[in-house]
Amino acid sequence: FGLGCDPRNRVAVQRLLRLKGRPQAKGLILIASHLAQLQHYLAPLPPELDLSPYWPGPYTLLLPTHPRCPHWLTGRHPTIAVRITAHPDARRACQTAGMALVSTSANRSGQRSLRTAAACRALFGDQVRVLPGRIGTRRRPSTVLNPLSGRVLRP
Repeated sequence: FGLGCDPRNRVAVQRLLRLKGRPQAKGLILIASHLAQLQHYLAPLPPELDLSPYWPGPYTLLLPTHPRCPHWLTGRHPTIAVRITAHPDARRACQTAGMALVSTSANRSGQRSLRTAAACRALFGDQVRVLPGRIGTRRRPSTVLNPLSGRVLRP
């Protein structure tokens, strides 16, 4: 399961960070159903950069930020972590919202990710709304890499 919110809403993002006990300096991931939902947050990308091998899928890319990208999303980083998700429920949430969404694991910072709705309710109570759906089949978090430098931060 994951936690999410409107990335434009600073109060919502700060609330999510407090719930997790996650420092803002670490930055957050945005998920989207298509690239256009991320354009507001990204600097123009080199035309030769081909993102199709990564998306949609389990790859979180670190890309340069647009000057207007909110600092509460990037933390101390000059890049923003973004992913075009292949998970059907997450894609549907982005499509329904009509925008990219903050996405982070449903857990307290540094703890194992929760894998059931009941576990989410037990940990967070009425502080979060649990949407119906299924978790994916992957056991590991997404691969995190910078396609411009080739650096892999999390295999």
